Amino acid sequence: MAAATMRKKAEELVEKAMKGNDASHDASHVWRVRDLAMSLAREEGLSSNSDSMEIVELAALLHDIGDYKYIRDPSEAKLVENFLDEEGVEETKKVKILNIINGMGFKDELSGQTLCESLPEFGVVQDADRLDAIGAIGIARCFTFGGSRNRVLHDPEIKPRTELTKEQYMKKEEQTTINHFHEKLLKLKKLMKTEAGKRRAEKRHEFMEEFLKEFYVEWDGRA
Repeated sequence: MAAATMRKKAEELVEKAMKGNDASHDASHVWRVRDLAMSLAREEGLSSNSDSMEIVELAALLHDIGDYKYIRDPSEAKLVENFLDEEGVEETKKVKILNIINGMGFKDELSGQTLCESLPEFGVVQDADRLDAIGAIGIARCFTFGGSRNRVLHDPEIKPRTELTKEQYMKKEEQTTINHFHEKLLKLKKLMKTEAGKRRAEKRHEFMEEFLKEFYVEWDGRA
C-alpha cells in the first residue's frame, strides 16, 4: 500500500482534478475502484508484495485524472506524471503506474493495444475499473453520463455499432445511452484479466441483462 502521506496527497489531487465532473466519473468512482483493486489484488495473491500493492493503489487512485472525456486544459494530461515526480516515486514504479493508466482504457483494447498484460498489477486495476462500469453501479453511471451529454435514452432506429473502432468510440456520434450497453458494457465480462475479476463480473453482468430485458418490455408498453 502507498505510504499514508503520499496516499493523502493523491486523494487530494483526485478531489481537485475531478471536481466538477458528473457523478459517473467523480471522486467516488475513484474510491470504489481503489477499494475494488486492493481487494482483487489480495485475492490474486499480490498482498505479500508491498511494491505491487503500492503500484495498484496509486494507479487506481490516479487512473482517471486527465481522462480525454473531461480534459479542460492540455496541461492536465501531465498531472499524474508531475505528481509522481514531485513525490519522488522510484522510476521503475513510476513507469509501471503510468503504463497501467495509459493502457487500461476500453478504447485502447479496441485498437489492439494490450501492452501491459504482462504486469499482474495491470489486470487488477483494469478489472476494478471495469467492475465499476457494470452491475447496478454501472447502470447508474451509464445513465448519469448519458444525461450529462444530453443523449436520448433509447431510439430503436439507431442500432448499436457492431464493429466499433477506437476513433468511433471516442467520437460517440449520434449514440443512445442504451446502445452503450451493447457497444461496451456487456462486453466487459469477457475482457476481465484476473480470475477474481471474472468471478465478480458474473453477477454484475447478469444484473445488467435482466435490467435490459425489463427496459425493452417497459419501453414497448408491454409491462
